[in-house]
Amino acid sequence: MKKLHCLTTWLPMSKSSALTLVVSFLLACCSGVAGAAETLDHAKLHKMDAEINQAIDEERCPGGVVWVEHGRSHYWQAYGNRALVPEEETMTKDTIFDLASLTKVVAGTPAIMILIERGQVKLDEPVHTYIPEFTGDGREKVTVRQLLTHTSGLLPDIETSTDWHGKAAAIKKACAEKLRSKPGTVIRYSDVNLFMAGEIVERVSGCKLEDFVQKEIYQPLKMVDTGYLPPAEKLSRIAPTEYDPNKSGSVLRGVVHDPTARHMGGVAGHAGLFSTAHDLARYARMLLNEGTLDGVQIFKPETVRLMTSVQTPPEIPERRGLGWDIDSGFSRPRGVLFPRGSYGHTGWTGTCLWIDPFSKTFFIFLSNRVHPNGSGNVLPLYGTLGTLSAEAVSDFDFALVTDELPPRVPARTTKAEIQTIDASDNDVPGVLNGIDVLEKQHFAPLKGMRIGLVTNHTGQDRRRYSTIHLLRNAPGVQLKVLFSPEHGLYGALDEPVGDSVDEVTGLPVYSLYGKHTAPTREQLKGLDALVYDIQDVGCRFYTYPSTMGLCMEAAGKAGIKFFVLDRVNPVNGVTIDGPVLKGKTSFVAYHPIPVRHGMTVGELAQMFKDERKLNTDLTVIKMEGWNREHLYDETALPWKNLSPNMRSLTEAILYPGVGLLERTALSVGRGTGTPFEVIGAPYIHDIRLAAELNKACLKGVRFVPVRFTPTDSVYKGQSCAGVNIILTDRDHCEVVDIGIMIAKVLNRWYPDQFEVDKFNVLLVNKATLEAIKEDAPLADIKKLWTDDLAKFKERRAKYLLY
Repeated sequence: MKKLHCLTTWLPMSKSSALTLVVSFLLACCSGVAGAAETLDHAKLHKMDAEINQAIDEERCPGGVVWVEHGRSHYWQAYGNRALVPEEETMTKDTIFDLASLTKVVAGTPAIMILIERGQVKLDEPVHTYIPEFTGDGREKVTVRQLLTHTSGLLPDIETSTDWHGKAAAIKKACAEKLRSKPGTVIRYSDVNLFMAGEIVERVSGCKLEDFVQKEIYQPLKMVDTGYLPPAEKLSRIAPTEYDPNKSGSVLRGVVHDPTARHMGGVAGHAGLFSTAHDLARYARMLLNEGTLDGVQIFKPETVRLMTSVQTPPEIPERRGLGWDIDSGFSRPRGVLFPRGSYGHTGWTGTCLWIDPFSKTFFIFLSNRVHPNGSGNVLPLYGTLGTLSAEAVSDFDFALVTDELPPRVPARTTKAEIQTIDASDNDVPGVLNGIDVLEKQHFAPLKGMRIGLVTNHTGQDRRRYSTIHLLRNAPGVQLKVLFSPEHGLYGALDEPVGDSVDEVTGLPVYSLYGKHTAPTREQLKGLDALVYDIQDVGCRFYTYPSTMGLCMEAAGKAGIKFFVLDRVNPVNGVTIDGPVLKGKTSFVAYHPIPVRHGMTVGELAQMFKDERKLNTDLTVIKMEGWNREHLYDETALPWKNLSPNMRSLTEAILYPGVGLLERTALSVGRGTGTPFEVIGAPYIHDIRLAAELNKACLKGVRFVPVRFTPTDSVYKGQSCAGVNIILTDRDHCEVVDIGIMIAKVLNRWYPDQFEVDKFNVLLVNKATLEAIKEDAPLADIKKLWTDDLAKFKERRAKYLLY
């Protein structure tokens, strides 16, 4: 691969002033610095060259183009190759790149901001004002602002596996998708937001998006190589991306890489734009000049300030402007010096732009890291280049930015931050989970290893810093791939999950709740170890420990190590309740243990390895400071909803009893504000049921008659009558009794509607099911478990770690 080679590689430095002047002149000529060279530190620019060349050597990208600009000085250079197949082509500074999601802030966002500035679109107007078919399921409440801040609640993307084409089809699909969260409450980065914004531009302006941005932005700014659907005469300068999925052996070149934009015809508000570093520099310069360049005004200054200042609600920790990222998990290009309040964006193909209005600096890095097979990764390079770009600015003190935004609670991304435990954190007594202990050990058990991480949103340390980011930046550790359990990597989905790529880290994410429930040998290829870090709920039929067991099996077969970062049992590690599994194992019944087992995931891993005779090289990173009797709220650990319907400790406590009812014809509160705290069905008499359950005098619980209409899951949209389950004494409530008693009563009163046989799907104990059918006394039913529980306690004892 061809790389940049400057005279600085071999010219020795001298202390003589004359030679210093010569060196400075040669450096400026070699590096592409124009203007007042003293404002950019050549040593930092040379370091930037080295970092990009190293990324090329490590095959993280075939090549790239960088542009750094501060004041009247800029640095512009090309590295490596533009193409590797079908033959090598040297990268040139005028290479045209598929910008991917940079399209959002160079086309989709500025286009709609022009209409907002002109009063043709209102920022806080509902989207359905401009796209009338965008209604139903709460869509009427989604505003234009929420599209641009990714707080709409829309899904990240629409499906591209079927043969649909055109913008109209994309809009129809977007209008049919249910919202994933209440508008304005959660940032969920979404391509749908920006292609909807692009649709608004077309409907309001009466002009095609590609023509609108040419007329209003690119032509006035003399961005001569920027646009959608590049013409054939520019094809030779375009950096190709991945192999074309529709043409064997050929690569995409001049055709948008993003599948959704490709289905839409190559033009969308979220992807499809092509440009050069030179053109993007003009665009960034216009923004730094608050909307004007070379006497041409694109925006009013107040429009630029609006677009690039925080527009997300204060209760959301991540901070975004309109289209632009400011301070979130996507802010890697900011590095460690650019102030919070600078802004930028990245693109999937390997592109990034970051602008700092405080120091009047920006940097651009364009690459085609996906060429030719999609395996490149330049995300760590973004942060390095951001830091070096700031360090290269010699006449600005980044430590004295008085208008910088205050820190938020982020996922830490820098090694210096990761290796430092805040003194205030040390002053707080409480439990250290396995990830916290691993941090204390400076990640020593994983040093020198290439690892895959089995995790989700609950993988965090006691300061809420993501395990993904901690391991991503751990010294001597190479995090290569992610595996996600049920509900996906971010715990937001209640459906089978497909493979994907993590937008924040660029790592592949293999779903273990879809086509596969265990890693394949191919997915484990090249790894030295799997690391498991997911918060369990302490109940047999919760699927996260099943995922752990299946991953242990796969690791053993692949001959790699398996690490469990142990976590507390949130409903305590003492109480054992419910029948032991007796029957066929499954994904919701992985191992013969009781419904409530009183073990941690680390302890379960040891039991699985021994009793299932797994050939797994297992290491459990133990917790520190945990008392088995303690429930989660006695640990001082921050709570994270374990899944979409596991939102509180109360729900976790009730789950082993109420969750047993899930497969029957009964709503257990999914689609309400209090899942597992209410149950009901259209056929139930609520007042009668509450009276009957209260008459049973179950310890620590009372029942209140209620009516509710679930918005999801069983009996969605139907009025249900049932009971609200009030936990009055969590320390003495035998929660499995709740599920057994409800099953007994409903089978007695409503045998045709309740479908009691399905109760055994999660119970997996035929004798108990038959006793329920016979309406046996609760005390007699529980006696059926006595011997098995005694034997389980003996089995369990040798695996306990605390």
